[in-house]
Amino acid sequence: MFTGLIEGTGTLLRIDHQGPDAKMVIQANYAMEGLTLGESIAVDGACLTVVSFQGTVFTADVSAETLNRTTLGRKMAGQHLNLERALRMGDRLGGHLVSGHVDGIGVLKERKKEGRSWRLFFEVPRELSRYIIEKGSVAVNGISLTVNGCSEGSFDVNIVPHTAKETTISEFQIGDEVNIETDIIGKYVEKMLRSWTPAEEKSTKSSRIDAAFLQRHGFL
Repeated sequence: MFTGLIEGTGTLLRIDHQGPDAKMVIQANYAMEGLTLGESIAVDGACLTVVSFQGTVFTADVSAETLNRTTLGRKMAGQHLNLERALRMGDRLGGHLVSGHVDGIGVLKERKKEGRSWRLFFEVPRELSRYIIEKGSVAVNGISLTVNGCSEGSFDVNIVPHTAKETTISEFQIGDEVNIETDIIGKYVEKMLRSWTPAEEKSTKSSRIDAAFLQRHGFL
């Protein structure tokens, strides 16, 4: 489990494809004290397992599922990546609960300067839209961000100078693909509520949970 507060960035030294899987060799730009074999590290928001390390260079396994669902399989040597080590019990939870299990890929469609900050607009698969709400949380390449606004298939976020400086988000260009993880709490709530819906509604892919549904079941 992670918080979405990026600890630092790293540089991809190489990616070795091994059949459907791969190994990524990454140089961290900060000291990773106490790193252990088998440890989980979020790399651009995807949870990977450390299989070897020396100094600030570590190697992580990347499964076929991760390569297919995230942008990691498209990365090239020299590209920068956001890094976050797993949350320890007792740490401050400054971002939100991030599992490192990417839901899908989004695309940066627009960016606007607003004072000292930037407003970024992303397009996402429509099936993810129901988990993205205004003033809720979303992880973009592992960065915990607050949703400013959203609509079917898109959302926008505000990037403060600190976030731009400490992560790779300042390098994003129009058309870049990013890893999207929606708020895990919303997914669990939906599954629990869907257990109360009629069987014919459960068989559909679209969510039937709306204000009327919540009112019928005493949530409003």
